[in-house]
Amino acid sequence: MNLITEGINTENLPDSRGYFGEYGGSYLPDALAKVMKEVEEAYAKISQDPDFIRELKDLNEHFTGRPSPVYHAKRLTAAAGGAEIYLKREDLNHTGAHKINHCLGEVLLAKHMGKKKVIAETGAGQHGVALATAAALLGLECDIYMGEIDVKKEAPNVSRMRVLGAKVVSVTRGTRTLKDAVDAAFEAYLQDPVTQIYCIGSVVGPHPFPMMVRDFQSIIGMEAREQMQSYAGSLPDAVVACVGGGSNAMGIFSAFLDDKETALYGVEPAGKGLETGMHAATIAKGTPGILHGFRSLVLQDKNGEPLPVYSIASGLDYPGVGPQHSYLHSIGRVNYRTATDREAVEAFYALSRMEGIIPALESSHAVAYAVKLAKELGKGKKILVNLSGRGDKDIDFVMEHYPLEEYEPEETLKDGYDEFLKHIGGEKS
Repeated sequence: MNLITEGINTENLPDSRGYFGEYGGSYLPDALAKVMKEVEEAYAKISQDPDFIRELKDLNEHFTGRPSPVYHAKRLTAAAGGAEIYLKREDLNHTGAHKINHCLGEVLLAKHMGKKKVIAETGAGQHGVALATAAALLGLECDIYMGEIDVKKEAPNVSRMRVLGAKVVSVTRGTRTLKDAVDAAFEAYLQDPVTQIYCIGSVVGPHPFPMMVRDFQSIIGMEAREQMQSYAGSLPDAVVACVGGGSNAMGIFSAFLDDKETALYGVEPAGKGLETGMHAATIAKGTPGILHGFRSLVLQDKNGEPLPVYSIASGLDYPGVGPQHSYLHSIGRVNYRTATDREAVEAFYALSRMEGIIPALESSHAVAYAVKLAKELGKGKKILVNLSGRGDKDIDFVMEHYPLEEYEPEETLKDGYDEFLKHIGGEKS
């Protein structure tokens, strides 16, 4: 039994080859396949090690600040006019997002394996900041690969990484976003897989990463399931989380997979609209393919090449998705939906003004869909949203490109924003 996920249903998946149904696996050159096997064996060992578990638990509690609370968003609930909306406050973690959960685990693993350096990709910068933080804490070198567009867009996080001692490598090729950052990081890993380790930022990549990141993130679901019962009096009727690669969603979904009365919703970025091609909705529009060493649903052309993707949220613009998400979609356990840029920005402003919580643009996708869902489910139901990160990194970008006056109906200025959310869902052009 994996002590990290003890008591959590992972459906005994992945199998011994790293597959979730038909998705997952490891598609790598021989040299890297051997290294991945060493990582898999090391993780299998430390996940049974009580000393490792104690050390990780201590860091989660005294460094990250876990458990993160569950909060009842009463004003947002009143504005939505339906089900009660609760937030799992991962934005309150040290470094501002859920990413610290798996970064602490991965860097601890690297240290136990005798590695000298950790490398990774990042989109919105939250994974990069979290990994740089964990590396500084545990005394390892750190290189972060980031698309040139995201370096400019997420400047505060770039500064944070550099202050923490990480080397930020700007990737200028291709789309200059997350997919190309992943490519560059993998190439760097291939050059020296002995003294360094690739700490992937989501439940993607070759086995064992989708399993390992899910396991470290499962603490979100374990806490939330217990908290909802003690704080709200019952399990939620629905759990909602944004999905790019899908780590925050798998983290919270993992605890509720056996609770058939709890519906699970993953929210993908519809960008400027699914019909425009300017989106990153992999499950909605993808087909089975191989990307970055694993098989999953992929946004790809007829030749199997990844398509350019887009989202207002840098952490969601990835042409693939975690293999377990593809599997859960295939068996119908999780409902995958979408939210547009506009809906995300409206939710960003709404949560900020109604609850005093500025969410990350990634998390704003989940908030936007939860508001729609609250109306559908009606009063007496409970929705739990995984608020995966805070929006400090996004404030300057949003204010410059999506000014407030264009995203709130003027009449709400008189009414304290109680009517604001009527416009979520694209009612205002």
